[in-house]
Amino acid sequence: MDELKLGPNGGLIYCFEFLMENLSFLEESLNSVTEEYLIIFDMPGQIELYTHYPVLPTLVNFLRSPGNLDIRLCAAYLLESTFVVDTAKYFAGSLSALSAMYMLGLPHLNILSKMDLVKDQIRKKDFKKFLVPDTMLIEEDPEEIAARKAGIDYQPPVESDDPTDKDALMSGAGFKRLNAAVAQLLENFSMVHYHKLDCTDEDSVGGILSYIDECIQWAEAQEPKEIPDEEYEDEE
Repeated sequence: MDELKLGPNGGLIYCFEFLMENLSFLEESLNSVTEEYLIIFDMPGQIELYTHYPVLPTLVNFLRSPGNLDIRLCAAYLLESTFVVDTAKYFAGSLSALSAMYMLGLPHLNILSKMDLVKDQIRKKDFKKFLVPDTMLIEEDPEEIAARKAGIDYQPPVESDDPTDKDALMSGAGFKRLNAAVAQLLENFSMVHYHKLDCTDEDSVGGILSYIDECIQWAEAQEPKEIPDEEYEDEE
């Protein structure tokens, strides 16, 4: 990449373009895989691959086209559950999920991963709000909620006109309006909802796999396995 003067993201796109010019290599590697195997393509998280750059849709069409590999595909978009602590990050991640759904055009699962990391941080009834993006979450200021729970009088930040004041920009009215617009867009399309994944819980992993099996019609008579609600500790 040094010779081509490309950074990490540019190098990644270059590698994908190189792969698209040499798809016979991928086809030869996958031709020997029989139908009883589940193939996992672990994709990088660079968002430009799922928003405006057409390389992944082209790859998807190659993998599932009759006459080539004819693989039944399902997209699983993983968003770390720790994002729910910051509603702005949560809605940004959800917008990326919506973009991936449109770009890839596949049966799609949105998954909140690493659930084991938030069990002690959020109550069960509060977490349910994040399974389907809710515009009302934007109205809740995390700092105000934390201050209220700690019994501290909350004072909203003073608006600043200084464009170099990052903290003021990220907490000002303009930033809140941007988040509200993103949340409203997600609500208008009403396509994004999440399944929970706790990699330390065998039932949770099995439940996600059953949804994937249904998406790719691996066993048409099989019903998706319902994942029981997890019991989160109530916050004091």
